[in-house]
Amino acid sequence: MEFRMERGALTDAVSRAARVLPARSPVPVLGGLLLEADAGRLLVSGLDFEASARVGAEARTVRPGKVLVMGRRLLDICKVLPEGPVECVVEGSRLTVTGDGSRFGLSVLPLDDYPALPPLPELRGAVDAAEFASAVAQVSVAAGRDDTLPTLTGIRLGLDGSAMTLAATDRYRFAVRTLPFDAKGPDVTADVVVSARRLTEIARSLGRSGQVDVAVDGGSVGFEQAGTRTTVRLLDGRLPRHDKLFAMADPVAAVVDRALLVEAVRRVSVVADGGSPLQMTFSGGPDGSVLLQAGFEDDVASQRLPAAFDGAEEMTVAFNPGYLMDALSSFGGSTVRVKLMGPGQRAMITDGKDTGPATHEHLLMSVKPALL
Repeated sequence: MEFRMERGALTDAVSRAARVLPARSPVPVLGGLLLEADAGRLLVSGLDFEASARVGAEARTVRPGKVLVMGRRLLDICKVLPEGPVECVVEGSRLTVTGDGSRFGLSVLPLDDYPALPPLPELRGAVDAAEFASAVAQVSVAAGRDDTLPTLTGIRLGLDGSAMTLAATDRYRFAVRTLPFDAKGPDVTADVVVSARRLTEIARSLGRSGQVDVAVDGGSVGFEQAGTRTTVRLLDGRLPRHDKLFAMADPVAAVVDRALLVEAVRRVSVVADGGSPLQMTFSGGPDGSVLLQAGFEDDVASQRLPAAFDGAEEMTVAFNPGYLMDALSSFGGSTVRVKLMGPGQRAMITDGKDTGPATHEHLLMSVKPALL
């Protein structure tokens, strides 16, 4: 096998395929990347027991063939290669990589021991690549980190006709994002849970333009775009439904400048040691405001910001400051709307522009305020 291509294109293909490689594996070949060169194209493939990836890139094929080499070592080499054209040649039991005077040799792994990549599941439709990547980032912050509760470490991917719903929760917060979905047919439905870490890696590896094909069956979900194909096994179980939890009868609401609120939370949280809560007191009237307070006894901090609050009386809620920062940072608008059920109750954060049904909602469970 022999092919030539630009260093940047090779590095990009190798790095995207290497994202699925296991950190450690009892099966050595699963640490490898499969390189296949043929007809002006290079395919780089990797897999472990949970996910697989195949990335295509243009290459000038001198001699077609395929080779299996240690993936992370190849990625390290690609990162330090000089800019410009790179030549890759299989010479006996070694892959030689050369570029602008630099030369590296990699031992090849046995191809016969390498398992076949799983096929793409049933195609269900397509979604805009940039919007999908943004939606995954917005909900993944609410996914659990406790591996003893594996389902909560996932993101719910729901398909219902022309809508895709992504949702995640760790029981203390719940993020939901809906986006348009170009379904293959009118009756397309799905309700599965995908590892948040894996889905985040997939979203990052996809391009930021065009459409992404989405494929789902009973055991896995797959994504394909412009020569890049990724599959990942589903998690067992189902995430709790958010419909009833998100139903808030006659809430009061405050609209606050998002950038100012993020900065205030960051500033006041400096004294919130050990995850102690950050308290928010909303006041209405012509001089409506929100007072942020954190700390205990002598170590305290506070800041007041303007806020348009429609409540008749003052209302105080308190949140984990890290969770509040995650929620606020997941929005991109200039303002956020905070809907409140009452003192000490849950709060819903949405975009500040009240223009129809919210497509991005982030629910925070309140905690007991500290004695400031």
